[in-house]
Amino acid sequence: MVTQRTEGLYRLFLLCQIVMVAALFWLGVWIMVTFYSPGAELTWRRYSIYCGLIVLGMCLESLTRSGSKNYFWQNELLRQHRLSLRQTIASIGLLVLYLIATKDAFISRIFFFNFVPWLYVALLFSHFYLPPLLARTIFPRMREEKTLLVGSTRKATQLRSWLRRKAEIGLRTVGLICDENIDKTQDGIPVLGTSDQLEKVVRNHGITQVILLEFPLFNEVSWNIIRVCDQLGIRLLIVSDLAEKLRHSVTHFEDDGFRFIGLREEPLENPLNRFLKRAIDLAIAIPVMLIIFPVLVLIVWIIQRLQSRGPLFHVQTRAGMQNRLFKIYKFRTMRTDHEELARQASDNDERVYPIGKWLRKLSLDEVPQFWNVLRGDMSTVGPRPHLIEHNNQFSQLMANYHVRAFVKPGITGLAQVRGFRGEAHNNSDIENRVACDIEYLENWNFSLECGIILRTFAQLIVPPRTAY
Repeated sequence: MVTQRTEGLYRLFLLCQIVMVAALFWLGVWIMVTFYSPGAELTWRRYSIYCGLIVLGMCLESLTRSGSKNYFWQNELLRQHRLSLRQTIASIGLLVLYLIATKDAFISRIFFFNFVPWLYVALLFSHFYLPPLLARTIFPRMREEKTLLVGSTRKATQLRSWLRRKAEIGLRTVGLICDENIDKTQDGIPVLGTSDQLEKVVRNHGITQVILLEFPLFNEVSWNIIRVCDQLGIRLLIVSDLAEKLRHSVTHFEDDGFRFIGLREEPLENPLNRFLKRAIDLAIAIPVMLIIFPVLVLIVWIIQRLQSRGPLFHVQTRAGMQNRLFKIYKFRTMRTDHEELARQASDNDERVYPIGKWLRKLSLDEVPQFWNVLRGDMSTVGPRPHLIEHNNQFSQLMANYHVRAFVKPGITGLAQVRGFRGEAHNNSDIENRVACDIEYLENWNFSLECGIILRTFAQLIVPPRTAY
């Protein structure tokens, strides 16, 4: 019920915005023709196309927005400013693209540059004043859901801000049923009785909806709540606190008639997403291996002959996706007369020959790993593959360390562009890197992938201080 009310109000709000923008557009056209260009002929067909493109831009922007229906009536200036700006840029941007593509110079410049700021202002005001007005109109007092909470005062406090927001769509909190010996909660919600008095409280206060504040334990009390609600025709909602009980975020999904609970989303399990990511890998790796790699091979070979004779490449065994072992290739940047292969490289590391420090700082030593990308062992973006010894060490520090192996390791990653690279000095450094890696695999999308690649290029030009 709550979701349907919110969804319906959100769609109606967008429809009202579209009508408002169209009306503002034609009002602007009328003012232009009447006051600025008297006697000018108005070409309805052309301006109808312009108006349609602005509306289409708004519709496309709403489709790319995620989660907006959950907070679109909250009067937070910065958030509403961003939404209004996004809508303005999307609608006007589509119109400008059309004008450029068709070389259309018919639209009045005076109208265009006056309409844009008024469009932004109108959208900003609509975000502030339109949702509450629609909610009061659509959900009058007779459509209110008299809501009774069942559970502890602590759980009721956690739901406080949500209850305040949903009051806009007709959820009025009448009171709380709990077994604690108090008259009301700290938020002023009256305690109307104990769990065994549920049926009496529901009848006396005309309750139409009950919210159970925690996942039921399926004991006698829980079964009684469900029975009373069914017998009296009361809507029952249950707050899922499985994440709190499991001490881990959860995701719900249905497949082939069965409902499951998982611990995380994995967008890269979608074959289309994997295909898109692989296409990005090949689009970058092939030019690098054909153009940049041969030149670097020659330069690094000459440098090594002058400063540190030995093999051109440094080959190590690393753990990849699902901890499968593979050989990783790097330009050798350390002298060959040391045996501390498992020690992490540090600033001013005595094992690194002089020019090798610059190869590491500019990440040029990583270029051969694009061969690993072509082979499919690695990706351009992903969690950095660590030494086997380091994997064993870090997994002792973090129980979820190996979750990062759900996706292919990468040459760069979210942790690296956020500055978590180089030597790990303490447990916090490892925790930050793993947190970024898990955030990446749970929230992968095309824009995130491209954003990490662009930020990596920027860091090649201006290396961070942790690059060594």
